[in-house]
Amino acid sequence: MKGEQSTASLDPAVESALWSAVDDGSEEARERLILAYRPMVFWLAKKFRVPYNAYPDLIQEGMIGLIAAVDNFETARNNRFITYAYYKVRGRMANFLQRSESKAPLPVEEEYLERPDSFEDDLDRMEWHLAIQEGMETLPRKEMEVVRSLVLEGRKAADIAFEQGVGVSHIYRLQRRALARLKGWFAKEDATSEA
Repeated sequence: MKGEQSTASLDPAVESALWSAVDDGSEEARERLILAYRPMVFWLAKKFRVPYNAYPDLIQEGMIGLIAAVDNFETARNNRFITYAYYKVRGRMANFLQRSESKAPLPVEEEYLERPDSFEDDLDRMEWHLAIQEGMETLPRKEMEVVRSLVLEGRKAADIAFEQGVGVSHIYRLQRRALARLKGWFAKEDATSEA
C-alpha cells in the first residue's frame, strides 16, 4: 500500500480503480488521489519563483486547486488527470499571485508554443519529483526535511542551518545520509518493478 501514495507508482489499473471508487462516493479513494498528486503542487509552486515567505500561501492555493481538480475530474472523458490537474493547480496559483501582487510572475508559456514536447518534458520531470517524494517518505524526519528544503524548495544549506541552530556541516551530513538511503530505496524499487 505504501507504494500507492505517489503517482509515480500508481499502477494505471489501481488509479482507475480509485477513480471508480471516487465516482461511487468513496472519501478514502478521493483522499488517496489527493495525497498521490500532492507533490505536483510543490513542483509547480517552485516554477513560480516567488519569495520564500510567499511559498506557504502559494502551496495552500495549489492544494485548493488540486482538491477542486480531483472533485471535478470527469473520468468519462478519458483525459489524463495529471494534465487536467496541472492546468487547474497552476491557474489557481497564478490567480492567487495576481490578487496578492497585482501582477503574477507567470511561467513562460511561449516555451510550450515553440517546443510542443516541452510540456511532456515537464510532466516527465514532475513524475521524477513525485518518485523522489515517495522515496523521501521512507527517510527519518530530519533527513526528509533537509532533502525537501534543499532539493524541492531550492533553499540554501546555510539558511536551513541557521533556522535549526546547527552548523552547515550537520545539514550536509544529513543530506549525504538521506541521499545514500534514497539510492538504496531506488535500487530496491527498480528490483521490485523488474520482478
